[in-house]
Amino acid sequence: MRCRAALLAALALLPLLGGCDAPWKDNDDRVETARDFPPADRPVAPITSTRWSSEEARDRVNEADDVMDSADVRPGMTVADIGAGDGYYTVRLAGRVGAGGRVLAQDIQPEVIERLADRVARERLDNVSLKLGAVDDPRLPANSFDRVFMVHMYHEIGEPYAFLWRLRPALRPGGQVIVVDGDRPIAQHGTPFRLLVCEFQAVGYKLLSYDDKQTAGGYLARFVPIGKRPDPSAISVCKNP
Repeated sequence: MRCRAALLAALALLPLLGGCDAPWKDNDDRVETARDFPPADRPVAPITSTRWSSEEARDRVNEADDVMDSADVRPGMTVADIGAGDGYYTVRLAGRVGAGGRVLAQDIQPEVIERLADRVARERLDNVSLKLGAVDDPRLPANSFDRVFMVHMYHEIGEPYAFLWRLRPALRPGGQVIVVDGDRPIAQHGTPFRLLVCEFQAVGYKLLSYDDKQTAGGYLARFVPIGKRPDPSAISVCKNP
């Protein structure tokens, strides 16, 4: 019933789509590779830290196991951790998928990737690889992932439409995108849930389920791609509620 209610609620969010009259930003301020896509009509939170809480505090409330259970992460899966930061989820995902699975840890900051590489080597995580991404492109290999995690980082994506559009081919059949974020204004380092669903829908995803995850600092939303990716010029911009 909860999933059905979430799906019905998602349909009610379509009025958030701004259509052709949505405001556009100056293309000169954007990376060249994103200019075929509409800019988001909302602020982007600055990256202020690679962690939102200590690992000890998160483990005390069983955050990672609870999130991985809700996302149905199983041994043998291939999973991406986008915006991996210090590797809290990377390490725990590696343990969950086991030796028969793979984890790709991605971040857009080279210094973060370097630190995480040290941790991966130190903890001998042989099933983990690393990838440097971009603000408008996760740079994931096609048809590779059963789950793609974005935990407390969606509000920092500067080009959400280009980013989500380029993410879609990386999912295997049945693959899901898992977003954990706070239902609060982006200026407070969260993403309003209605805005999140609208932006995903604009690029051709549907909401599969919603779970309240206060132990993880907000909500957990699961998305799956449907149909064909829209042409970048046909993407309607969502209004920031």
